[in-house]
Amino acid sequence: MSIENGIVGERARWIFGYRADQLAKDPSAAPWITRAAVSEPDGVVVGDAGFHGPPDEAGMVEVGYTVVPGYRRQGYARAMLRALLVRAAADPDVRTVRARIGSDNTASLACIEGFGFTRIGEQGDERVGLTITFEVPADAIQAG
Repeated sequence: MSIENGIVGERARWIFGYRADQLAKDPSAAPWITRAAVSEPDGVVVGDAGFHGPPDEAGMVEVGYTVVPGYRRQGYARAMLRALLVRAAADPDVRTVRARIGSDNTASLACIEGFGFTRIGEQGDERVGLTITFEVPADAIQAG
């Protein structure tokens, strides 16, 4: 996955290393964590998608997805998000799905439109700057 001058390789090493540590601490998180997103039928890795972990005590899961720069604006992010939402809605332990998006990430902000998310707040983050938090009740998930 090391393309785009190493950017994808660095991201992949970080996210999958982080998730491997998460699995070592809690193997039950396996069905929920990030996986490579592969286009069909050509089998090319176009990004990664998953949840930050299993549902918490309130039934909330948070989605995360990234598309490799060379594959953006081709519908992959929407397809990843749709699959994540369908997965979340099918689980009786999930009551809410959360998405946090950088305020300057216009593509991701546009991506969640049509999926029923409501803006619930924002917060500053040293690593990514201002992030906007959105949620959608699992029983109100729309196919987008």
